[in-house]
Amino acid sequence: MAYVARLKKEYNERIIDALKREFGYKNVMEVPKLKKIVVSRGVGAAVADKKLIDHAVEELGIITGQKAVATISKKDVAAFKLRKGMPIGAKVTLRGERMYEFLDRLVTTALPRVRDFQGIRATGFDGRGNYNLGVTEQIIFPEINIDKINRINGMDITFVTSADTDKEAKSLLTELGLPFKKN
Repeated sequence: MAYVARLKKEYNERIIDALKREFGYKNVMEVPKLKKIVVSRGVGAAVADKKLIDHAVEELGIITGQKAVATISKKDVAAFKLRKGMPIGAKVTLRGERMYEFLDRLVTTALPRVRDFQGIRATGFDGRGNYNLGVTEQIIFPEINIDKINRINGMDITFVTSADTDKEAKSLLTELGLPFKKN
């Protein structure tokens, strides 16, 4: 039997039915699902030091379990001494099993390691059913060895769903285990 991620199995067995009851969906295909998770990090100091991009790519690869790619600038910005085509960040797009595995690790191990954690804010929705979460330190992930990092950086995590509204997306992400703050 093939391996199935815990959250994917839970989505198929429990969450679909819960969302169908909550929103009155008639068809299983109407139920929103998590399409992809994009983990990205901007490295503004990479204009001066090119090695910082390599460190960012390596760390994102360790955290997500998938090779990261460097992002490049699209235009010149003289004030920042930035030229078109220079690497300025790193990102990883997770889909399928790796996406569910990363979400499981984020919810069960990484977020509880944040100091004075009260939950994540529900204000990161974009109006189209996608959610953005900012993480201030990469050391909340247990895969990162604190002794080997050269500087503490944050990252952005974007959850792209097939939901039409923010309410549907919030219900989906809550069922998947994201700990939103209570109002």
